[in-house]
Amino acid sequence: MAKYILALDQGTTSSRAIIFDKAGNIVSSKSQEFGQIYPSPGWVEHDPNEIWLTQLSTAKMAIALTSAASHDIAAIGITNQRETTIVWNLDTGIPIYNAIVWQDRRTAGIVDELKQKGYGDLFLQKTGLVLDAYFSGTKLKWILDNVQGSRELAAAGKLAFGTVDTWIIWNLSNRRNLVTDESNASRTLLFNIHTGTWDSELLEILDIPPQILPNIVSSSGILGEASSGLFGNRIPIAGIAGDQQSATFGNLCLKPGMIKNTYGTGCFLLMNTGEKALTSKNNLLATVGWNINKKRTYCLEGSVFIGGAVTGWVRDGLGLIKEAKEIETLATSVPDNGGVFLVPAFAGLGAPYWDQYARGAMFGITRGTTGAHIARAALESIAYQVADLVGAMQNDASEKLSTLRVDGGACMNDFLMQFQADILNTVVERPKCLELTALGAAYLAGLAVGFWNSVENLETIWQLDKCFEPQMSQSTRQQLLDTWHEAVNRSKNWIKP
Repeated sequence: MAKYILALDQGTTSSRAIIFDKAGNIVSSKSQEFGQIYPSPGWVEHDPNEIWLTQLSTAKMAIALTSAASHDIAAIGITNQRETTIVWNLDTGIPIYNAIVWQDRRTAGIVDELKQKGYGDLFLQKTGLVLDAYFSGTKLKWILDNVQGSRELAAAGKLAFGTVDTWIIWNLSNRRNLVTDESNASRTLLFNIHTGTWDSELLEILDIPPQILPNIVSSSGILGEASSGLFGNRIPIAGIAGDQQSATFGNLCLKPGMIKNTYGTGCFLLMNTGEKALTSKNNLLATVGWNINKKRTYCLEGSVFIGGAVTGWVRDGLGLIKEAKEIETLATSVPDNGGVFLVPAFAGLGAPYWDQYARGAMFGITRGTTGAHIARAALESIAYQVADLVGAMQNDASEKLSTLRVDGGACMNDFLMQFQADILNTVVERPKCLELTALGAAYLAGLAVGFWNSVENLETIWQLDKCFEPQMSQSTRQQLLDTWHEAVNRSKNWIKP
């Protein structure tokens, strides 16, 4: 009997492989960072080959650390940074351009043209998405419009488009499987979340040839096999989900109304809305959570572009700390933020504002402002942005949030989690296993091959690490939120189109 599930977690700054046992424990884990490419202001790229090689090497190292043979791995689950866009030549296997990362803003002008032509409501109705440069469709259009000869290759059936899951699986299966699942497809601006198909009308508007698109498969089900040349044995590939949907599944937010927030590079708040795709009145997104056994589960999502990444900026951009974990000590060395508010709109503002021309700003600086105040304001900015998402989500769903489940690296910061509970006036639950993005992919793969028998089986695995309860007075909370919103308003529309 196989003992383990291998989860491949391909993120924005690193590739990670984690092996889980039946109790949901981490048996081994390996991670490798890879390069970030910034060709112009607001442009962000990755080398697709580096993505693949770091993901493959971490998988091999994680397996080696367990002293397990490949036949001990029951299945592989894959989760990934979502809207990042890759186009490659099917004959050579070589990408025709770098991966354009979800954070990239180069297609803001294309988005403006689509809005001016009145397409916003059509895209929202069909895809659940607000027209924004964040999503894959306009990135794909940009590559086809700007890489010489790409449209001719596409017309000849020699190109493939994929988000990162598609690229990883294509290489993992020795180029046999060109697939994605609905959770990733629903982030492209090309997928109709109601019919579960690529939408011909939207493809025509964006001038995307349908023959370059991957096939859509179940989020949980055997879709192919990893080549025996990679691990010495063919291992079923049996689970796929975009990182935020995977984290929602990993946090076992499996009933309508349950909410989780992931504190990663960005922040991503998702509410399970069951079989109904809610149309947001507050600029949130309707997205497919997962499709299992032909049953589609929807989520309502709010995205913050710069969440935990603000800590990296405090470290690398300002030089206030040497390691990310030092920010909590620095921030708590002062009793409050000293009146300093940081709006980390380095790549524009996500939900509920969707201002692609906003930019980062800091307010309230005085002669007495120190690096500690800035560090504290940086951490607080994460919680404020999440609070904006929660407020919008509660309005849309007409439900009061009672508990927020959290995951992601930044949720290890006790100060941030307590401030989050305070500013939301709600309980925040942090589980023992924080690798819930990877665990969700493992769950999806394990269910497909019978490694776990049922969702009920999974519910015995989730364990609470720490519960944070609100302690802040209502008057203090309201004053902080009012000042935050004033700062946000002043950061908007800084860059002129």
